[in-house]
Parts: sequence; structure tokens; C-alpha cells
Amino acid sequence: MEKTVNQKAWFLVIPVLVLVAFSAVIPLMTVVNYSVQDTFGDNQFFWASLDWFDEMVHSDRLWNAFGRQVLFSAIILAIEVPLGIFIALNMPKKGVWASVCLVLMSLPLLIPFNVVGTIWQIFGRVDIGLLGHSLAAIGIDYNYTNDAFDAWATIIVMDVWHWTSLVALLCYAGLQSIPQAYYQAARIDQASRWKTFRYIELPKMQGVLLIAILLRFMDSFMIYTEPFVVTGGGPGNATTFLSIDLVKMAVGQFDLGPAAAFSLMYFLVILLVSWVFYTVMTNLDKVEAGK
Repeated sequence: MEKTVNQKAWFLVIPVLVLVAFSAVIPLMTVVNYSVQDTFGDNQFFWASLDWFDEMVHSDRLWNAFGRQVLFSAIILAIEVPLGIFIALNMPKKGVWASVCLVLMSLPLLIPFNVVGTIWQIFGRVDIGLLGHSLAAIGIDYNYTNDAFDAWATIIVMDVWHWTSLVALLCYAGLQSIPQAYYQAARIDQASRWKTFRYIELPKMQGVLLIAILLRFMDSFMIYTEPFVVTGGGPGNATTFLSIDLVKMAVGQFDLGPAAAFSLMYFLVILLVSWVFYTVMTNLDKVEAGK
């Protein structure tokens, strides 16, 4: 007797496919179209082959922005991942204070990106900002609008304040999923706090750490709103990351061909590095599981 196959579930999937096509696939194909063509106006396009990609590959402007972007993402991951783990390890595990800590840690994540930028733009001003005025009062020459180091420090501290909570909450969830039997065995064996973390907590958190690293890398590598609101990419080009440079090229200069090629290369770099992160973390997880 043949089984009857019910295909009605596809009617539930079709709306999702249509939305994805309009929100992702069609815009992507438009970008691909612009990346291989040139226009002189009047909606007339001319085949340009891979000229725009070649121009971007040999562009000092792109490579300088890429270097700043890689440096920023590396600093962010180096600070936020260890700090998030440290906070998660020291958060209460049960009771009222655990709930209070979870709520407080979630608050920065609820603030929109443009509001975060505005908060720190005002906070760092020397004339009216609490941070800028306080530093000036104790004799520290701080001005994020004129000094590249101050601009970088402000953006890094802003991002750490905004996103460390995400890493901490993910790590906290991983810690909560560890059975108490592991800790009881560690106490019986008189394992030190470091060994408990190294051989019990860290291996059990690898899954959530992979998610945290991937999310923070992708977000830090695509960051736009916060540094644009705070510094506008300045002073000079000190904080002009890839996303800001791309917007300047596409919207400010209206160079659609180079901007389209730029955006596709940008997209592929994010996919490639994310895949590398995922592969490395997955292999480490397999090695730990095989021990």
C-alpha cells in the first residue's frame, strides 16, 4: 500500500520564499548587475566585465579601510570574548539576583544602534559630556573629534559596552546547561578553580562560544551606524571602516559600479572568514570530544 504524500505544507513555505526573494535575492542580483556594468546616465548601461573588481582589488583606499576593519574586529573579539566569559562565570546562578543580573545585562542590547552612537557622541563631548568633561577636569587631553587614538578608544569602549552582554548571556546559558554531577566530581577530585574551568566549563561552552564569536565577528566587521554617528569616519579617515567607505562611495560619490563590486567582495570576505571560524571551532570541538 503506497503512502499518501501531503504537499500542503508548501503553502506555508511559499510566503517565506517570496519574502526572501524580495528582501535578499533580488537586491543581490541588482548589485551583481551593477558590478559588471557602467552607466553614463539616462538609464543606459554598458558592459564593463570585471573592470570594477580589478579597480577595487588594486585600490589603496579599499585596503586601508580593510586594515582598519580587521584591526577593529580583532580588538573587539580579544576584549569582549574573555570579558563576557569572566562576567558569566561570576554571575549568580540562582535566586533573585540572578534575575536582576540577567535583566541588567540585557538592557544595552535593547538600545537601537543610532541611539547608542548618539549617547556616546554626547557622553564623550568635552563641553557637555560627562566622560569628556571629567577627563578634561583631571588634565587628560581627550577629544575624539580631533585625535585618532581618542576616536578609536571611544568606539571600542562603546562597542564593548553595547555588545559584551551578548557574549556574557550566551556563556551564562552554556554554564547553566552543565549538569551538577560534573562539579561534584571536580570537588571529589579536589580540582582547582582553574582546572574546573579548563576541563569542565570551557569545553561545555564551546558551542555557545562559537555562536558568540561568529555573531560578534560578523557584526563588528559590518559595523556602520555607531561609528558613523560618533565620528563620521574621522578624524580624517581614522575610523572609516569598510561599511562607511562603501556608503561614501555609493551614496556620496554615486559610483555605483565600484560600490557594487566593493559590496560583493565585502560580502564574500565575511562569508569566508565566518566559514573559517566555524570550521576551526567545529574541529576543536571534535578533538575535545575524542579525548
